[in-house]
Amino acid sequence: MNLSTSINEKAALIWAIADKLTGVYKPHEYGEVILPLTVIRRFDCILADTKEAVLEKYDEVKTLPMRDVLLRKVSGYEFYNTSKYTFEKLLDDPDNIEENFHDYLNGFSENVRDIIEKFKFDGHIDTMANKGILYIVIKEFTSTRANLHPDIISNLEMGYIFEEIIRRFSESHNEDAGQHYTPREVIRLMVNILFYDDSSTLSGKNIARTIYDPACGTGGMLSVAEEYLHELNSSTELMSFGQELNDQTFAICKADMLIKGNNADFIKDGNTLSDDQFEGQKFDYIISNPPFGREWKNEKRVVEDEAKRGFAGRFGAGLPAASDGQMLFLMTAISKMKEPRDGGSRIAIIHNGSPLFTGDAGSGPSDIRQYILESDLLEAIVALPI
Repeated sequence: MNLSTSINEKAALIWAIADKLTGVYKPHEYGEVILPLTVIRRFDCILADTKEAVLEKYDEVKTLPMRDVLLRKVSGYEFYNTSKYTFEKLLDDPDNIEENFHDYLNGFSENVRDIIEKFKFDGHIDTMANKGILYIVIKEFTSTRANLHPDIISNLEMGYIFEEIIRRFSESHNEDAGQHYTPREVIRLMVNILFYDDSSTLSGKNIARTIYDPACGTGGMLSVAEEYLHELNSSTELMSFGQELNDQTFAICKADMLIKGNNADFIKDGNTLSDDQFEGQKFDYIISNPPFGREWKNEKRVVEDEAKRGFAGRFGAGLPAASDGQMLFLMTAISKMKEPRDGGSRIAIIHNGSPLFTGDAGSGPSDIRQYILESDLLEAIVALPI
């Protein structure tokens, strides 16, 4: 069985749990329950091996100001849970499942609670409890099909599973799954282009590099870049930075980074166009698949104010039509490039055909293209099959 088939099967098994939501939720709402529960269950499985040790240590240090550091050390991760409950133990008391589940969630370290909060999940807990299905759904997540222990499902596979669940969620919404998902084959091509001929990164010892995605989604591009680089040179460290607008995909990305041991604080939430969380920062590599055809009218005032700053801001080259903001992401990426004297940067970014042709001479898009070409920033355009 190849990886793709295996991932689809595992994602399908988890998605099948949504059958227990029938009647209480409409099909397009299933993802609002399945996604956060999958993330929480992943944390639950990961922490299972050190759960008892963490509880013992918590009894010793719960009044100490340094307890957070000590509990992380015992858990073996940058997160932990101090509740006596696990998914399995929650099943021992069906009559108090709602109260105990809240206790369990509140037992997580603050960084995990912040992630769960982004899912706006509390209301769904209350709904499932009131409709009598909370116990049933949690029980399903303790079944073999939902065993998300890292010995069973690797971090790489888990990333694929999240994306497949989101794809199914998007289909039930009649949304374009492409706004959340980029095929891994395409990402590997982009990463190959990024790292091409970078001999110090590919063959150097103990090299550290940075990579940034201004529309990072679930973090798939950042994860593939890190995975691929480690295949080529295991001694190189790639530090991932990203910003994401959608709360659910941001939460999944941050959870993935936390679980892998990366610095999850480098993943920021918010609107990149109107609230750049990495203002003034430069990166070695930039990779992205920004949204196509998305209006930026809501960000118009802030973007235009920044454009007035010229090249002291991100949008000095010009502004595209308000009906499509993808070139704003392109200029954001360019603004994050290091100067050649500092080692320079490389960008791999996906667009549809619009930025190549839209706008007459003298228009914003035309001025942006002129700036890119005259600054000798364009190395290649790769046409992908539809």
